[in-house]
Amino acid sequence: MGTREKEQLYNGNGPRMDEEGKRQAASYREQLGYWNQTLEYLLENDEEFFKIYKKLVSSPYKNNILDAKSRELINVALSSAPTNLSKDTLEVHIENALDQGATEKEILEVFKLVSVLGMHTCAVGVPILVDETGKYEGAELNGRQEELKQKFIEKMGYWHEFRNTLLLNDEHFFESYYEFLTNPWENDVLSPKLKEFIYIAIDSATTHLFDVGIRVHIQSALRLGATFEEIMEVFKLTSAQGVDTFYAGIPILESVLAKRGK
Repeated sequence: MGTREKEQLYNGNGPRMDEEGKRQAASYREQLGYWNQTLEYLLENDEEFFKIYKKLVSSPYKNNILDAKSRELINVALSSAPTNLSKDTLEVHIENALDQGATEKEILEVFKLVSVLGMHTCAVGVPILVDETGKYEGAELNGRQEELKQKFIEKMGYWHEFRNTLLLNDEHFFESYYEFLTNPWENDVLSPKLKEFIYIAIDSATTHLFDVGIRVHIQSALRLGATFEEIMEVFKLTSAQGVDTFYAGIPILESVLAKRGK
């Protein structure tokens, strides 16, 4: 697809759009800040469902409980999470975030926050390994390890027992993990509350559903002054993750049909 055709689609002026389609595309773009080929396909092929889709994804954009830039940075986090990695929606939300005043540095901080999700492998796996082998059960941390534990608690405000095993097993790995986790907290590029909203979003994503992390980060967000309504908006944004199915599926469907001459 050429640059001009992409621009036409992005602005809801694609060559296949009739006047009513262009009106609906313009309305969608005004509310949510973007338009693309996936949305055009839905509008053309199932207008009734398109309206239902729009109603679902636009709710947090109408409420304005979260500011526009924060919404888009949360969406960037959801699309770039290791459990999702939706490149098409990631591009959409990076564009939106930049349009709403986000900086390159802020988006990089989102990536840094989200990338620590890989450590949930240890959060879930290590306790099971200890249960099955009995290794380190009842073991006490030495002085150096206790210092590292307290340093973590002072910085992050929480602790779970699997981290004791990490310390007992490999101090170097624990220190590396600590530095990786806390680096985004060494600066104020993103507000602490927004950082917690991002953690809540990626932990509650359909592709992850890490309930321990959801609770920890809701508690942290509430301590930072977050309201029930704000956290509900995070859940609403996150609940729309299912639409990534269309971004992955529709181009493949069109490609297969084109090969079959349909």
